Amino acid sequence: MIQIESLSKYYNQLCAVDEISFNINKGEILGLLGPNGAGKTTTLRMLTCFLKPTSGSIRVKDYSIDQHALEIKRLMGYLPESAPLYHDMIVYDYLNYVANIRGLGNAEKLSRIKELGEICGLNSVMHQPISELSKGYKQRVGLSHAMMNDPEILVLDEPTSGLDPNQIVEIRNLIKKLGKEKTVIICSHNLAEVELTCNRIIIINQGKIVASGTPNELRSMVEGHANLKLTIRGDKNEVTMLLKSINGVKEVVARN
Repeated sequence: MIQIESLSKYYNQLCAVDEISFNINKGEILGLLGPNGAGKTTTLRMLTCFLKPTSGSIRVKDYSIDQHALEIKRLMGYLPESAPLYHDMIVYDYLNYVANIRGLGNAEKLSRIKELGEICGLNSVMHQPISELSKGYKQRVGLSHAMMNDPEILVLDEPTSGLDPNQIVEIRNLIKKLGKEKTVIICSHNLAEVELTCNRIIIINQGKIVASGTPNELRSMVEGHANLKLTIRGDKNEVTMLLKSINGVKEVVARN
């Protein structure tokens, strides 16, 4: 459904994303995992046509971001890490405003807001100001915003950031439910979170893909292995050879 080929993004001399390539299948819940600054959010912003790549290509279905950015945006719902909400509005008025922007007719608009209220569990707070909601409910409002046009693809950047454990479970279950009908892409730095939610995980570090697979496949890759950083005085070549001779040591990388 989505093909990403040799995608790169530079900010002046800083390489945020370095020639990454991967595909996303229809109906998949995919997790982009990595530390802060790894290039995850930049990748999502290029995928959703908010940033133009320095090089490489992205195709969504039969559309290219170079020629069909508007068509691709219509296929997607995007929830950034900080949901862009108008806190002085009540929930219903805000969703009504979003529906008007999306061009929904009156009958369709009322039906969709009612449906999203059920799906995202907002019916009890529909007439409360957004400023009075908990972080969990604000995330639900943001998710309703992203889903207003019933997109085929849902892109979520750190959807559980700042939530308490109960709220995390609620949002996680909601994402799993949505994943039965839509293609979902989740960006996170929390391994446990994507492991419990996603069908497949791509790990990004310093702008590059360093691993990819199902949660079970990735777990099997690291079981029984550990990375150690040592500071040792002596000749670099001699120390390296000595360490390599130790049973169980897979690789030694010497740094100055």
